[in-house]
Amino acid sequence: MKQFVLSLSSSQADLATVGGKGMSLAKLAQAGLPVPDGFHVTTEAYRRFVTANKLQPRILAALKGVDPARPATLDTASQTIGRHFAEATIPAEIGDAVRSAYESLRPSAVSVAVRSSATAEDLPGASFAGQQETYLNIHGSQAVLEAVRKCWASLWTGRAIAYRLRQGIPPDSVALAVVVQLLVPAEAAGVLFTANPLTGKRSETVINAAWGLGEAIVGGLVTPDSITADKLTGRVIRRETAVKQMMTVRIQSGTESQPVPDSQKDKPVLSDKQAAELARIGSRIEELYGMPMDIEWAWTRPSPREAPPKGAGRGVGGEGGFAILQARPITALPEAPIEWIRPNPKGVYMRGSIVDILPDPLSPLFATLGLPTITRVGIKEVMRPLTRSEPNLPDYIITINDYTYIAAAFTPGQWWWILTRMLFSFPRLIREALPLWRDQIRPHYAETAARWSGKAYQAMSPAGLWSGVKEVNEAAMLHMASMLVATTGASAGAEMLFSRVYEKLVRREGDPPAPAFVMGYDSTPILSEKSLYDLAAWVRTQPELTARILEAPTSDLAARLRSAPKSAAWKEFADRLKAHLEAYGHLVYDLDFAKVLPLDDPTPMLATIQMYLRGEGVNPHERQKGLEARRVRAAETTLQRLKGFKAWAFRKSLGWAQSMAQVRENALSDIGLGYPALRGMLHELGTRLAAAGSIGQPDDIYWLEQAELEQAVEALGRGEALENLAERVERRKKRWQELKQVAPPPMLPPKKKYMGFDMADFSPATAESQTGETLKGVSASAGKVTAAACVLHGPQDFGRMKPGAVLVAATTTPAWTPLFAMASAVVTDIGGPLSHGSIVAREYGIPAVMGTGVATRRIRDGQTVTVDGGAGTVTLAE
Repeated sequence: MKQFVLSLSSSQADLATVGGKGMSLAKLAQAGLPVPDGFHVTTEAYRRFVTANKLQPRILAALKGVDPARPATLDTASQTIGRHFAEATIPAEIGDAVRSAYESLRPSAVSVAVRSSATAEDLPGASFAGQQETYLNIHGSQAVLEAVRKCWASLWTGRAIAYRLRQGIPPDSVALAVVVQLLVPAEAAGVLFTANPLTGKRSETVINAAWGLGEAIVGGLVTPDSITADKLTGRVIRRETAVKQMMTVRIQSGTESQPVPDSQKDKPVLSDKQAAELARIGSRIEELYGMPMDIEWAWTRPSPREAPPKGAGRGVGGEGGFAILQARPITALPEAPIEWIRPNPKGVYMRGSIVDILPDPLSPLFATLGLPTITRVGIKEVMRPLTRSEPNLPDYIITINDYTYIAAAFTPGQWWWILTRMLFSFPRLIREALPLWRDQIRPHYAETAARWSGKAYQAMSPAGLWSGVKEVNEAAMLHMASMLVATTGASAGAEMLFSRVYEKLVRREGDPPAPAFVMGYDSTPILSEKSLYDLAAWVRTQPELTARILEAPTSDLAARLRSAPKSAAWKEFADRLKAHLEAYGHLVYDLDFAKVLPLDDPTPMLATIQMYLRGEGVNPHERQKGLEARRVRAAETTLQRLKGFKAWAFRKSLGWAQSMAQVRENALSDIGLGYPALRGMLHELGTRLAAAGSIGQPDDIYWLEQAELEQAVEALGRGEALENLAERVERRKKRWQELKQVAPPPMLPPKKKYMGFDMADFSPATAESQTGETLKGVSASAGKVTAAACVLHGPQDFGRMKPGAVLVAATTTPAWTPLFAMASAVVTDIGGPLSHGSIVAREYGIPAVMGTGVATRRIRDGQTVTVDGGAGTVTLAE
């Protein structure tokens, strides 16, 4: 049954159901922030109203010929649509639902605010603030219904129509929800920015404050006080107290502007104490959203005779209460100045190689425990037996502003080792690197992971847990180092050699492209995809279970999996999904072990199962068999017509490329073999640190550095009091969020060519080079597609992927593979023609452009883009 009304904090309050403003308020309420009580009138109510009154054809007819450059056409269309809405009848079922919700707020009629909430507002990259209407101080259920109707009509104001046209949002794709909330009898109100909107400083909170309701500030009727506070401490840094002439106040019906009393005109609206309290609330909201926020707030002094509105919160020292009325991401925030200083002023550093699976700033623990182990232990242990010498590359992989870089300039001593040892040993590297990985390092890693997994971590000592963490980490990073030499580098070299031989000596017009000869192997990511497809096929044999899975949000399904089974079919489904996770739940989204695994959260897999149940996606069994048959047929046909040297070169290079293709994706999938055990032991240590008051929650352990964690483990073992690191953790989290917003330079210092190589082939594009409407990247898979973009920042966004959309991400790893079944094309910030995303895109036969540098920042979610995989370009719609 479709719901026309939801409670303010309902778990069903998503963007499509309650719009941007409503979704934001629901998120705030669910987090326990001080939000006035109320309810949502959902987009289903709007659609039912439009359908019942046959309004959609009239809306589209009124919009014909509208031109944003001609305001008169906008006004005419808006007035016409407004008349249609005013004459339409609100269906009885909607009226009854709204009246019931309103009357349940208080025993008698109360004043409420009725606010529009569109499905395309308050989103990163779009500023829809003020495009729809708000009505304040509304009394009585009938007046509320009329305000709801006016909000619906305000979806079609002239400015809203013009804005959507400029943003390329189709008129038949939008709907409007309405938020009805208790009206806070505000004595003061304003806006808070959790980053300085003028300078871009993420360390500062800026508060605008005025007397009365906040509409005086929003409407530009008053110059407000401006307070700048340090975000971490709440200390006021700067204060500008304005002479406030006007204020918006409640009257019997509605609101009006009145002069500010003389005694308050030049009086500060907020004290330092109140500003600090408000800044702390803002920091909580920023942490909740993970980005700088623009927040509307109100303050009221509770009457001794009347309790403050539900959710309004108490102010500092009992003086009053703050209420949060709205929160949205800040748009057009200036970049915070970040200096990219090279560790060695003469060094050259590149975002390449391992960076494909480390797109984000690193967590402090991985940066100090995991990453150094790759070079200082892993590369040494791999190169020593292959070169019969002691490697001299201690700082080959480093971090700059917490982003991973590869050192591409070497000291004279390192060059001597490379020239006299490494190059001299190259034939041995070719012969022995793969067997070393396959026969020694990979089995050692698997054995270490198995030995530490499934232990009773709660019964282990702190020292025992830390010993296990270090052992598994060392095995994992040794495996990663061996991959760089034996599989990743070797597969890249093998495929490049085969492509060169094939294109120069063998290929004729009409022959298949070179990648066709190395596709169609049953790799671990493909087996994982097949496993989910088979699970969905089994679910389809259970009609009741199918209906339950399709109807429920994936978050609800994940919660049900943690509870006792409701039926035999549900138990069987849970057992099958558990078996899938045991087999494939270690596939990583990111090399940084601070990032969640599929094993931790099955939500993305549930979204993939729902996709298959809806009949979307591609049968992976049929696709893989088709590619395998094409590969075999292409090789046989080509060999039949070749003779002599060409036949020998083709057979040799193809054999090497195909042997590497079989292990390339499997090796990448094995990265996380030990991560479940590693994360399990770290979680147990984090639980103990949190219980001892050193950190706030178990996962905060990833925000500690190795030395700090070692000291804490030693103190735990001795039963000593631990240092409180909570404030340090919060600072690092905030810094991480700041760094996540910037595009790291692909090369320091910037060079077009280095050592004779074109750098565009080895590193992502620079942000400065991507200023036009066409983004340039690396051609990874041919083809051309025009479709809406779906910008995904991690597994938490997988549920938003739509069939036929262009998948836009920073990078992709094996855990992303099921999404390729839905995508029409793939675009990434980093990566090259032999990265995971390129390989899988070719397997799926969809265009791919890698290494654009800024795709996730420049492309808006839902924006129409044209991906030309052959040319390596992505063209953005205006």
